[in-house]
Amino acid sequence: MYQPLTGSIHHLPDAGAFVDLLNALDRHPTPEARALFDPEGDLVVTRAPGRLDVMGGIADYSGSLVLQWPLREATRVALQRDPERIIRLVSLGGEANQRGIAFEMPLADFEDGGQPIDYAAAQAYFRRDPARWWAAYAAGVFLVLMREKGITFREGARLLIDSDVPEGKGVSSSAALEVAVMQAVTAAFDIDLTPHALALLCQKVENLVVGAPCGVMDQMTAACGPSHRLLALRCQPADLQGMVALPEGVAVWGLDSGIRHAVSGSDYGSVRVGAFMGYRIIADRAGLAVVPGASGGPVQITDPLWQGYLANLTPSTFEQHYAAHLPQTMTGAAFINTYHGTTDPVTRIDPSHTYAVRAPTAHPIYEHFRVQAFAALLDLSISERRLAVLGELMRQSHASYSACGLGSDGTDRLVAMVEEMGPPSGLYGAKITGGGSGGTVAVLGRAEAQDAVEAIAARYAQETGHRPVIFAGSSPGAAAFGVLGLRAI
Repeated sequence: MYQPLTGSIHHLPDAGAFVDLLNALDRHPTPEARALFDPEGDLVVTRAPGRLDVMGGIADYSGSLVLQWPLREATRVALQRDPERIIRLVSLGGEANQRGIAFEMPLADFEDGGQPIDYAAAQAYFRRDPARWWAAYAAGVFLVLMREKGITFREGARLLIDSDVPEGKGVSSSAALEVAVMQAVTAAFDIDLTPHALALLCQKVENLVVGAPCGVMDQMTAACGPSHRLLALRCQPADLQGMVALPEGVAVWGLDSGIRHAVSGSDYGSVRVGAFMGYRIIADRAGLAVVPGASGGPVQITDPLWQGYLANLTPSTFEQHYAAHLPQTMTGAAFINTYHGTTDPVTRIDPSHTYAVRAPTAHPIYEHFRVQAFAALLDLSISERRLAVLGELMRQSHASYSACGLGSDGTDRLVAMVEEMGPPSGLYGAKITGGGSGGTVAVLGRAEAQDAVEAIAARYAQETGHRPVIFAGSSPGAAAFGVLGLRAI
C-alpha cells in the first residue's frame, strides 16, 4: 500500500484510479505487473495528456504558429528506482499490453566503452524485434538524457505504464508516453529540467531513438499544455506564446476516423521532405548563402529574411516571387544533383522517389497565416459571422492537407458531415489533424452541440462500420500536474 507523500492528483479521476490500481497491484491479472515493484520501495507518479491539433498541424516543422488542445485522455507512469542497472517496463494499456509484452534491458546496452551509444545504434537495437519497438518511446528517454545532459545512471528503474490515449488516432499517444516517462525519470533521479527543455528532449526521443520525424508541438502540449485552453506555440523551434481561451459557449471535439495514423508513415515523411526541398529551392532563388553539410549531412543556409522557416514567408511574398518557380514534383535524384540536400536533420531524401514539392511548400506558408487569423478571431467576442470564418479557416486547412496528399476517405467524410449539419446544429467547421492520412478530425462548434457530434458519430458508424471515439474535455499537461510521490507503508 502507498500513501501520498508529495504532490496531488488534482481531482483528476484517472489519476485517482491509477493510485487505486497501484494499491491493488498485487491482485492485478497481469503477472508482470504484480511482480514489477518492490513492495517496500517508494514510487513517483506522473501524467501527460494526449492532444487535439485544432490548427497548425504539419506546419509545425516549418515554424508555424499552432493551437493545441490538451485532451482529457492521458498516459500515467509509476516509477521505482532499481539498484540493478536494468530498465524494466510493463504497459497496462495500448497494443503492448494487448500482446502481453513487457520489456527489459540492461542500461549497459546503451553504452559502448563507457560512453553512450549513438542514436543510429539505438534505432537498430530496438528494430531488431518489431514486437518490442514500442519500448523505444520509453527506454529511449534514458539514452537521450545520457547523451544530451551527460547523465550517468548508476541505478536502473522499473516503470508501470497505463494509458487511455488511443494509439494510431493522431492524438499523440507517443508524446504523452515520452513526456510522462521523462517527467518520472527526471523526478526520480533528481534531474532538473524546465518543462520547455523536457519537451524538446522528448522530441529527440521520437526523432532520434524511435526514428519518427515529428515536429515539436505534440511534446510541448503534453508537457506544457493548459487545461481547457489552447496552447499557442510558435514552432521556431518552440516559442511558447501562452494560452488562448475558447470564447464562452464554444467547444472543440475530436472524432476518430478509424483510419490508422502514424507520424512515421511514408506519406507524412514524403510531404515533410517536399516542404524542405521547397525551402531549399526558394533559398537558392533568393540568393541566400548555402553551405553543403559535412559528410553528406544537412545543408546550412544563412537566412536573414525568414530566419530559416518557411512559415515566415507571407503568402503574398510566396505568390509574387517564388510559387511559380517551384516544380509540382521532383525526383530525389534530380534534387540532390542540383541542390545537394535540405536543412532538415531528421529526414533523408530517397533518390528513387518522386516528391511533391509545390503543395507541401505552400501549405505551411498559408497555414501560419490561417492560424494567426484563427487566434485573433478567438480574442474577439464571438458572433455567428466570426464562427463562420473560423469554420472556413478549418476547412481551408483541411483542403490544404488533401492537396499535399495527406487526406483520407474517412476524414473527408467526417468533415463533410460537419459541413452538412452546419450552423443550424451548432457546428461550424472541421479539419484533419496532426500528421494526416487518417487519424482524428477536430470539430468546432457551440458547447451545446454535443448531440450533433454524437449524431455524426452514429451516422459514420452506420456508413463505415466503425464507431468513432469522441474526444471531449481537457486536462493539464505534465508540468501542471507535477509529480506525485507515494510512500510505501
